[in-house]
Amino acid sequence: MGKISTFGGPASMFAKRSRRAPRVRKIDPFGNNRSGLMSQIRSRNTMFENVIFDQLKKCGLEFQTHCREVAGTPDIVQINRRRAVFLDSDFWHGWRYPVWAASLKSDFWRQKIERNRKRDKLIMARLRRAGWRVLRIWEHELGRDYSRTIDKMRRFLWETATVDSA
Repeated sequence: MGKISTFGGPASMFAKRSRRAPRVRKIDPFGNNRSGLMSQIRSRNTMFENVIFDQLKKCGLEFQTHCREVAGTPDIVQINRRRAVFLDSDFWHGWRYPVWAASLKSDFWRQKIERNRKRDKLIMARLRRAGWRVLRIWEHELGRDYSRTIDKMRRFLWETATVDSA
């Protein structure tokens, strides 16, 4: 009898499997392992972003995602039309931050969110000075009125397609 293949095909289902359990990172829900918990939060291709990407593609729009060639790495970009869309989480980018800033217990988080807000303003100004049109969508907007938010982005991106091609 020949050697068992581990590269696919019918023989691979008989291959010996490792008995070692997968390594799982333990996260303390009481904040004793905050670093571990925060490392689990994604910065790209979140469910929030993927829902929007799918809807815009269904509308027939073409765009790039997380384009590093553009200042601030916008979430949605049309380089040839100089359009950028930022999809911002309410917490990380500080929507209505002055209202809830005092409820943050740690100076670390206050400083982090303040740096994010400052960076967001600088990037937006820099892109606009360079001739870009910029749209910022907040996470709560999608939850509040999904179809209106998608339509707002579609019009922002589509309007440029019809204007630029004319």
